[in-house]
Amino acid sequence: MKRLNLNADLGESFGAWTMGSDADLLQIVGSANIACGFHAGDPLVMRRTVRQALDAGVSLGAHPSFPDLQGFGRRAMQIPAAELEAMLIYQIGALAGIARAEGGLLTHVKPHGALNNMACEDAALAATVVRAVKAFDPSLILLAPALSQLQRAGEAAGLVVGIEIFADRAYTDAGNLMPRSQPGAVLHSAEDCVAHVLRFVEACGIVCASGKVLKTPFHSICVHGDGPQAVAASAATRAALQVAGIPLFPLPQVLLA
Repeated sequence: MKRLNLNADLGESFGAWTMGSDADLLQIVGSANIACGFHAGDPLVMRRTVRQALDAGVSLGAHPSFPDLQGFGRRAMQIPAAELEAMLIYQIGALAGIARAEGGLLTHVKPHGALNNMACEDAALAATVVRAVKAFDPSLILLAPALSQLQRAGEAAGLVVGIEIFADRAYTDAGNLMPRSQPGAVLHSAEDCVAHVLRFVEACGIVCASGKVLKTPFHSICVHGDGPQAVAASAATRAALQVAGIPLFPLPQVLLA
C-alpha cells in the first residue's frame, strides 16, 4: 500500500496574536512546517510548537518565507539571490537550533506563501531556495509542490524531495495553485476537502478545477491550519485516507523508509 503524509503549517502565532489550532492539528498530522519568524512566529512560539510537535511524535520542518510580517508572507517580493539565500539559511538555522535544544531534529524544509508560489514557477528563484537548503544541510528533505520548478530544482541538486499536494486549494490547468483572489480557489468545508483529496488519490495525480488530470506521484498532503474549518477538514481527510487503506506516517518514514 502507498504511504502518505499529512502536513500542516503551524507556529504562526506572533506575540499576543494567535493564529490556528496547533495543539489540535498536531494530533492529526504527521509533520509540522513551523514558521521561523519572518512571516509569523517568534522565538517563544517556535519553541512551544517544537515541544508540542515532539510530544505528539510529529516530524519537524522549517517554514521560511520572505521578510513580510505585515503581509503574512503572501506578498510578492524581489530580493537579490544572495540576500534571499542568506535569509533562508538564517531561518532554517533558527528552527534547527530550537529543535536541537528540545532534543529534536529538523527533518525538512517547506517554503511559505509567496516565496513558495513564486519558486514553483521561477526556476532561478527555485534554485536559490534549493541552494540555501543544501548549504545548510543536504540531508534535509525539501517539501515541494507537485510538478513545480521547486520540485525539479531540488531533484536536480540531489536533495530528497517530498512531493506535495494541497487538500484545500484548487489547481489551474498548468498544475499551479489557483490564486486566492479567484472564486473557488480555497476549499472551506471538510466534505469538499475530503472529496478533493480522494479524487487526487484515485487519479494518481492532480485533478485541476477544469477536470483535467495531471499525472504525478505525491508523498504529502498539506492541510492548512489557519482557517475555521482546519481541524475538521484535517480530521476528515485523515479518516477518509485511513478508510481507503492508505497508511499515514511522518514525512521521513514515507520517503526514507
